[in-house]
Amino acid sequence: MNQLEFAGKTALITGGSKGIGRVCCEQLAAAGAAVIVNYSSSEKAALEVVEQIELSGGRAIAIQADVSSIDEVQEMVHAAEEALGPIELLVNNAGIFDYVPHDETTPDIWQRTLDVNLTGTYNVTWAVKPGMIERSCGSIVNISSISALRPRPLSIAYAVSKAGMISLTQSLSVALAKNGIRVNAVAPGLIETDIISDVSQSDIDNLINQTPMERIGQPKEIADLVLFLLSDRSSFMTGQTLVASGGRVMLP
Repeated sequence: MNQLEFAGKTALITGGSKGIGRVCCEQLAAAGAAVIVNYSSSEKAALEVVEQIELSGGRAIAIQADVSSIDEVQEMVHAAEEALGPIELLVNNAGIFDYVPHDETTPDIWQRTLDVNLTGTYNVTWAVKPGMIERSCGSIVNISSISALRPRPLSIAYAVSKAGMISLTQSLSVALAKNGIRVNAVAPGLIETDIISDVSQSDIDNLINQTPMERIGQPKEIADLVLFLLSDRSSFMTGQTLVASGGRVMLP
């Protein structure tokens, strides 16, 4: 990889203050991109990401926005482009997760999960893509999950939202291909991030035991795939979903 392969480009990462999003922000900045660190409530963590990037000589800003709110998203995109220029790279990473059985999957859990994970992806993409279309270039990566690919009775709303992201990736990739815009996705397995904080250690151990590589994944391993899909190294790829699960996606 060219160390500065994203020089001169601006990247927006939703949910950029923690986990996979944070590592994506740091790696994109290290590769020369100006970075917008979106966050919903973790202001301190987002500012820490910005500070770290700036200390390393990069450019970054943190912007609060709930991706489920179209008004907040449009304000964020306007402010981001005013500060750092046109957005050419987008990572739809913001997401929420509830680990509950079907009889505890309330209407509120269902709606909020789809609002953030799926509608949030729509809101941010639709706010950014007009500029990408105007410039005839852009690369979008959606962070889905292997939950979209196998039955998940303890995370039904989450699985449905992530399956929707894969379908959105496929359909939008065809719609935007003629505009020079690529849309791909990554479907991680169990990754060591805050999103699994509500999952018991015994359940995590069971998942690790079901993983052929017998370990939990790290955010950097997903960020590496994200950067590949954003870059010209994947210039003939669109509509694809790369799975990184230590082999667990192959199992029932």
